[in-house]
Amino acid sequence: MSEHELRVAKIRNGTVIDHVTAGQALNVLAVLGIDGDGGLGVSIGMNVPSDKLGTKDVVKVEGRELSQGEVDIISLLAPEATVNIVREYEVVEKNRVERPARVVGLLSCPNHNCITNADEPVDSAFAVVDDGVRCEYCGEIVREGIGDHLAVD
Repeated sequence: MSEHELRVAKIRNGTVIDHVTAGQALNVLAVLGIDGDGGLGVSIGMNVPSDKLGTKDVVKVEGRELSQGEVDIISLLAPEATVNIVREYEVVEKNRVERPARVVGLLSCPNHNCITNADEPVDSAFAVVDDGVRCEYCGEIVREGIGDHLAVD
């Protein structure tokens, strides 16, 4: 290792999300509900060189494996991402994310007149389309800035 390289420590147990679209690491943390509290060890690399993507983000989370819903949203933010499960410092599982056909309750509709934004007990539902997501209630399409519409607490 040269003196010009930055070394991030391996994690013992947890998840490494690699090949995240550059600039999306903070949205990935929002999807995971990670805000600095809770005692999880988190390492982030942002805009690091990548042969495949040019630049990428990397997120390492100690002591946590992801739910399918979390992986589904990450696939919308970073369609080239890989999710690596680490146990005792070794990658035991490596999966490319796959975009789901639809996501429910994970995004908020940008259309203020959509029923999902009213005081009705309706979960948002979006169909995943080639260039974004489409609200199944009002038809509003989100092509860019999907991370701005995360319905996470």
